[in-house]
Amino acid sequence: MEHIVIIGAGQAGAALAAALRAGGHEGPITLIGAEPEPPYQRPPLSKAYLLGEMARERLYLRPAQFYEDQGIALMTGRRVEKIDPATRTLSADGETIAWDQLALATGASPIRLPESVTAGLGGIHYVRTLADIDAMAPEFAAGRRVLIVGGGYIGLEAAAVAAKKGLKVTLVEQAERILSRVAAPATADYFRTLHERHSVRILEGTGLEQLSGTERVREARLSGGETLAVDFVIAGIGVRPDTALAEAAGITIENGIRTDALGRTSAPGVWAAGDCASFPWRGTRIRLESVPNAIDQAEAVAANMLGAGKPYEARPWFWSDQYDVKLQIAGLNTGYERTITRPGDKAGSQSVWYWRGRELLAVDAMNDPRAYMIAKRLIEAGRAPDPEAVADPGTDLMGLLRA
Repeated sequence: MEHIVIIGAGQAGAALAAALRAGGHEGPITLIGAEPEPPYQRPPLSKAYLLGEMARERLYLRPAQFYEDQGIALMTGRRVEKIDPATRTLSADGETIAWDQLALATGASPIRLPESVTAGLGGIHYVRTLADIDAMAPEFAAGRRVLIVGGGYIGLEAAAVAAKKGLKVTLVEQAERILSRVAAPATADYFRTLHERHSVRILEGTGLEQLSGTERVREARLSGGETLAVDFVIAGIGVRPDTALAEAAGITIENGIRTDALGRTSAPGVWAAGDCASFPWRGTRIRLESVPNAIDQAEAVAANMLGAGKPYEARPWFWSDQYDVKLQIAGLNTGYERTITRPGDKAGSQSVWYWRGRELLAVDAMNDPRAYMIAKRLIEAGRAPDPEAVADPGTDLMGLLRA
């Protein structure tokens, strides 16, 4: 019987393994992860877990018994050094493992600050793994000073946790505004105001030039010439897909591991899913960094590994939690030409709707689950409501679904 090996024991890898077994694969399945932990959730790491509101065990996607019961060989703390599509083997910590089909679910890694900036100092943290958060947690004591580099969602979520724990927070964003790559000015304005209400100092159009100290970081020099006293630094300046194994094996890379609509890479018998994979979508090619995509794409790839032959149809959606605000995003706003901001039913709630011509591309909903739900259904159905109707606060959004 076919031996299927999955490299990467994150959300996508775990979902893929479970879907293979549920889909009827009776042969051996091996799930290999570089971290010592079993597969776990990442979103709560920088929020509930860091705040001390979630126990470590609750992070785990499945109890250990699940993998045993399902006949999934879970190999944690194992680093794969090489894959060889020609011989259908891989090397993990010196051990050679043969496979019949291979799935790459290697995820993404945070972009690190240049060594010329960090000077090899301690007290500089990144937000990605459980070990990252465990190393960071002792820093979060009330009254300490943290510098957060990067005004995307990771940086803003870290700022929210720090502010809630009573730290003095400064966030710098090199671009002209926070969320510049992922959201419209209206959404950025909403979150800037939210953070400033919680005493977070946000400096836009400001870069980090140099960190200094003795062994640990103590000062940060900013691009405007200001020098800040800091106790630690969190960098949230984006991630890169983990493609090194695929690239070394001669597999095609294009903003991640390039796959076709079924999830197949350029190497026979090798598939990819999750944050590491780019795939065709509506005439273009995208790579999505989100839990919903990791699960949905992994399950689609698992089905195709078993012969389904069904193209993956992504339905992008995302979320972020900051203070008491839940942001829900439906669709992708790439190429938008205008936005409409609509107040929600409750104080402080609103939604930002993105349009290209008369096509509804995406919606950002802040504490407005009703707007999110309706917009998501409209986008997935390919329906285009009248923008002026959406802009009118008197319009019943439910009526847009019936129109």
